[in-house]
Amino acid sequence: MSISTIKLLENFVDYCATKNKVISQNISNIGTTNYQRKDVEFKDILSGNINTVLKTSEEKHFVTGNIDNSGTPDFNIVKSAGNENESGVNNVDIDKEMADLAKNSLNFSFAAKKINAYFKDIQGVIKSGGAA
Repeated sequence: MSISTIKLLENFVDYCATKNKVISQNISNIGTTNYQRKDVEFKDILSGNINTVLKTSEEKHFVTGNIDNSGTPDFNIVKSAGNENESGVNNVDIDKEMADLAKNSLNFSFAAKKINAYFKDIQGVIKSGGAA
């Protein structure tokens, strides 16, 4: 796994942590009059990484090109555009929030496990004296 992949996973973990906070806010404010549901925007982060160039070193091998992962991404927290009165008080739909929370938890767990496995592999190489 390359360093750029680890950095992408770290950014994804940061995104999931931010999204978890926002979902928790939405759930805790389900009874608050005129509260506007919030969401985390990550379109800019995705488009920044989608525009990478694939380079080939051999006919059947693909390696990702330059990906700028030098800084920690800024996530935009935006108010949801929908004005539907889902809960009778505001536009928060508890079923949607709980589904988003479950999905976000799985995403976070996946990324954290991949990062953990990478560092365990490195630790194994160090303990074995560098023989891979």
